Amino acid sequence: MTFNEANTVEAFIRDLLCGGVTHHTAVGPGLARRSGQISGLGWHYLSYENLPRQPQEALVEDYLSEALIRLNPTIAAQPDRVDDVLYRLRAIIMGVRSDGLVKANEEFAAWLTGEKSMPFGENGEHVTIKLIDFDDLEQNHYVVTQQYTFRAGKTEKRPDLILLINGMPLVLIEAKTPVRSSQSWLDGALQVHDDYERNVPELFVPNAFSIATEGKEYRYGSIRMPVEFWGPWRLEDEESLPSMGGVEKAVISMLRPQVILDLLANFSSYATHKGKQRIKIIARYQQYEGTNKLVERVVGGRTKKGLIWHFQGSGKSLLMLFASRKLRLHPALKNPTVMIVVDRIDLDSQISGTFYANDAANLVKADSRENLRDLLGKDVRKIIITTIHKFGEADGVLNDRDNIVVLVDEAHRTQEGDLGRKMRDALPNAFLFGLTGTPINRADKNTFYAFGADEDANGYMSRYGFEDSIRDGATKELHFEPRLVDLHVDQEQIDEEFGALTAHLTDEERDQLGKHAAKMAILLKSPDRVQAVCADIAQHFQEKVSPNGFGAQVVTFDRESCLLYKRRLTNISRQRPLTS
Repeated sequence: MTFNEANTVEAFIRDLLCGGVTHHTAVGPGLARRSGQISGLGWHYLSYENLPRQPQEALVEDYLSEALIRLNPTIAAQPDRVDDVLYRLRAIIMGVRSDGLVKANEEFAAWLTGEKSMPFGENGEHVTIKLIDFDDLEQNHYVVTQQYTFRAGKTEKRPDLILLINGMPLVLIEAKTPVRSSQSWLDGALQVHDDYERNVPELFVPNAFSIATEGKEYRYGSIRMPVEFWGPWRLEDEESLPSMGGVEKAVISMLRPQVILDLLANFSSYATHKGKQRIKIIARYQQYEGTNKLVERVVGGRTKKGLIWHFQGSGKSLLMLFASRKLRLHPALKNPTVMIVVDRIDLDSQISGTFYANDAANLVKADSRENLRDLLGKDVRKIIITTIHKFGEADGVLNDRDNIVVLVDEAHRTQEGDLGRKMRDALPNAFLFGLTGTPINRADKNTFYAFGADEDANGYMSRYGFEDSIRDGATKELHFEPRLVDLHVDQEQIDEEFGALTAHLTDEERDQLGKHAAKMAILLKSPDRVQAVCADIAQHFQEKVSPNGFGAQVVTFDRESCLLYKRRLTNISRQRPLTS
């Protein structure tokens, strides 16, 4: 028997999803109940031949029509209204080649998540149209199928697996053979990104995300996301070694209907990149887990704090965006206020930029201490971004409501002093969550006291460390190469000149001056040493770093050293321009 993707990885994932192949012919949300059992992850297998659709149709309209009638009383009362909705959805799909895939996907997502309405009310009032029931998941119809043939003109493509909810293809899975060393998940991702999305974009208009795997590694990404940004989906206890077991854990964790719908409704975003290009963003697994732990803790209400340590560059700004959105929309929280608190103006601008670029609703910046007091005093129910320094003049309670959630960025830096205390005094009943990307020493009792909950292992509610970031490819490994600067100290000349300069001093004064002069900072900042070190930095950068397309960072002894190095490197670059 010859092993290939169809009889190994593809079949393996299919069986995980539906608990083995059972060729169902019935349709509708009651399929599992009528068959007397629910197996696998809740998906029902149908071969593509048994799907009531033509190859040129992206949607299974019979299933979607049933869902529209089932989920919308105003459509059930007048079933011909289904055609009005389907007409709108078809128009979005047909316009993808002129509008672009991201725009079409964004428009369709608005329908999927219940943001669109139609004039189906008694007096022509607009009512929200539900394509999916996010509250009662049993009301939806879940189908997995193989070789979902789609034809656009003369072009025909057959993705390996498609997951349909209410007849809409939300997840595409491309599986490659595990026995051919020349192929990996990357080949599947490239096939999705470079072939399928370009040649049959209609199929991806309803898409939530796509997956690529060869049975050893598992990666997912959103439409038009460059393949280098496709990420893994891991459980906290997963071993780092690539294996079929790791893929199995990822499938079981990620491809449950409730997780897919959670990702669709709460963890996908559309942003304007660099002021012009529209892109789609989907959460990484650490952002998903961190956000949901935070939201669950707030909804539970028993513990009012938590510490999130996610390594630098792992997307804490997006985690705060997803958490803010989910908190604001959660009905149990009764229209909460979410505060994003940073400790530097540049972070204020950076996080504000992330929120604005992602079109965060009900967002306001507290630009001054008076503005912050006014917003809290008037009990504004929005997402408020501010710096902790604006609590500096807070005197007593500013708002004692218990559904205020405060997310403190770089929590390790500001919570031990007066500013942290004043913030707590101003918001005595608020939930307080600290986020940091800097490793926290257990000796730093203040950060753990301020945010760490007793119920959390090692004090962290969510942890995504340096080793996790390296494993996932989000952070590059650090390599240190010691470089020695050959500096010679003429001790005899120093002693001679020191004696001449201090001849008028007493022995005690001379000893005291000698102690100060011998400090390391004096040597580190000497002009000859600064010149030698900077010349070595410039040469190494130009010969080793820049030709490989890398950047560089210089760490100095203190702020004065930083200024000295900056001036010297600037002078060197004028003489022989640095290439980056």
